[in-house]
Parts: sequence; C-alpha cells; structure tokens
Amino acid sequence: MEVKKSVRFREDVNVDKGSTSQMTDTKDTSDINELALALAKHAIDAAVKSVEEAEHPVKNINWITHGEFTAERGCKQIEEFVSKWEYQGRWVHYTEFLRREDVIHSFYYIYCVHWSIPTARIPIAQISAGVYFTIKINKNKPPDAPIDVSYVFESQRLVHRPGMTRFREKWLRDIIEAKHILIDPNIFQFNSIGIFQNILGF
Repeated sequence: MEVKKSVRFREDVNVDKGSTSQMTDTKDTSDINELALALAKHAIDAAVKSVEEAEHPVKNINWITHGEFTAERGCKQIEEFVSKWEYQGRWVHYTEFLRREDVIHSFYYIYCVHWSIPTARIPIAQISAGVYFTIKINKNKPPDAPIDVSYVFESQRLVHRPGMTRFREKWLRDIIEAKHILIDPNIFQFNSIGIFQNILGF
C-alpha cells in the first residue's frame, strides 16, 4: 500500500529590511546616548559631592559611652557637637533637656537646641528655631558601647545622625522665616523687596 505525502513548499519573500534595520540602529544609538549621559551625570554629581566634602568635611565629636552617660553630660555633648557647625556669628543658641522616655528596652533622652537671632531692634528674639536631639540608651548594651544620637529640625521629618550630614544654616533660616510669616502674613508680601530680611537681620 502506497502512502502519499503531500508536501508544500513555501517561498520566502525577500522583503527589504533596510528601513527597519535603520530604525533599530537609531533606537540603539539613542539608548546608548541616554545611558552614557546618565553615567556622565552620575560621575559629575559624585565628583562635585567629593569636592564639597573635601572643602567642607562633615564634622563630628567623640560621643561618650553608655556607662559615662548622664542627662547633664548628654547636654554638654550636644553643645560640643553643635559648636562644630558652621554658622554666622549673629546666631545664638542654648540647649535644654526636655524629658526622659522609658521605652521597653531603652531610655530616650530628649533635648532641644533653641536658635535665634537677637538684633538691636529686638534684643530678645521672639521667634526661635528648634533642633530636637534624641539620645537613646539601650538597657541591654554594655557600658562601653557608644550612645545612639539622632536629631531632627523643627517642622521637618528627615532624621539626621552626627557625622553623616553637613549642617546648613539655611535650615534654621527657613524655620524662622516660616514662623514670621505665620505671625504676620503681610510680611510675605514685602519679602520680594527685602524688608523681610531686614526684620530678621539677614
């Protein structure tokens, strides 16, 4: 018995793929250009940051250990740390111990560094900016373990750690300016002609 197989031959149609190939090449080139630009921007940003850190290194102090800690010593350490910040001489500040919070495994010592700018017109500043420090004392850590310190600027959520961020005076100025605007909204209208800066002494 003969079995017949039916076979079909399909002819390949030769389509000119030149235009498609050219589009793919253009797309690949643009992708490479975008990647190269992104890498170059990243390298430039890293170089600028490196130069800034070299010119203005992030300053820190030697923090005391759990065994050496008292609320008074914590206050002195915060004062020492803040004195390393770079700011204009017109700023004055003082550190206040607020409270101790007893959490399950730790004690949290909360401090506030109040900043203000007294002027000849207003020798006792009515508005201040606060920087809130938290010193965490872990009940289970050995006495020679260093204390854990963090701080936040008033009305901000970003948590800073000593030795990780360079202080910027602008952060304090922004807080003071915002409070002035809340007290007297009309000041905001005059800000563009410089009256507001004169009020603050900037």
